[in-house]
Amino acid sequence: MKQVVFHETGLPENVLHLEEIEKPTPAAKEALIRITARNINPSDMMFVQGLYGITPQLPSSAGFEASGVVEESATFPKGTRVMFTSVGTWKEYTCVPDAGLIPIPDGMTDEVACQAFVNPVTAYGMLETSCLQKGGSLLITAGASAWGKVVIQLAAMRGIHVIATVRQADQKQTLLDLGATAVIDVATDSLTKKVRDIFPEGVDYVFDAVGGDQGAKALNCLKTGGKMLVFGLLSQEPIPLNSGVLIFKKLSVEGWWLSSWWEELGSAGIQKAIKAVFSLLLSQEIKLDIQATYPLEQFKEAIIAYQTHGRTGKILLM
Repeated sequence: MKQVVFHETGLPENVLHLEEIEKPTPAAKEALIRITARNINPSDMMFVQGLYGITPQLPSSAGFEASGVVEESATFPKGTRVMFTSVGTWKEYTCVPDAGLIPIPDGMTDEVACQAFVNPVTAYGMLETSCLQKGGSLLITAGASAWGKVVIQLAAMRGIHVIATVRQADQKQTLLDLGATAVIDVATDSLTKKVRDIFPEGVDYVFDAVGGDQGAKALNCLKTGGKMLVFGLLSQEPIPLNSGVLIFKKLSVEGWWLSSWWEELGSAGIQKAIKAVFSLLLSQEIKLDIQATYPLEQFKEAIIAYQTHGRTGKILLM
């Protein structure tokens, strides 16, 4: 079978290559999955560079999220369509614990299923963690990302006011159409001033995906007693925290990771989250954008497309 693999960490375009290996054999309580679609996320690129929270065990395949079809399993019938997360999904076959498989609902395409978990469930989980209610205010960075678009849509359904940041003016209208209260182009406008123009006392919550200076500026947009959830580091720079602001405004900064939140839910909470998110995807009340699809063999072209300035949708490997 084919897999995209790296033997050393580095820029994905430099260290990833295609190779032929033997098809894996599932262990007890594992399923053999034929992968049909893979979603390229920022975490995939950081993992290859050795910058993610999970350290690669080299050599390693890239990718964390995919959809596929069960080939062998003691739990699921052969042919069952499933979605899952696993280390190394940029390959034709993989073995995954049966307990980690989520059956794909009827009517959901592979293209949607392969990106139905990480970003939508992260958006849902962060909103659940915040306990924001109707009329609450939220600032999100990386508003034009796949995650950001889902947060905006979910928050709008709940009556939460969302201010989103972008780096390109032509991304504004799309986010406003999805339900954002306001969109700020941080390449040209002062984030703090624009937020204060809308919410003079500041916002209740910040969800930060960027880190660095933008994360610090977002923190300054919180009202007294406000809270920031940090879950990403797209800038690859830590947030320079202002101790005075934290102390005198009684602010809180907390890390948020999907894997940890998921483990804490319990079976009832997991079923509730899956039902809530998947029903919205199936009804298309939440829309996921796809810009282009590439066969696995064209992963280099897919990476170039992923890195293209101004990209508006997901890049998939099929």
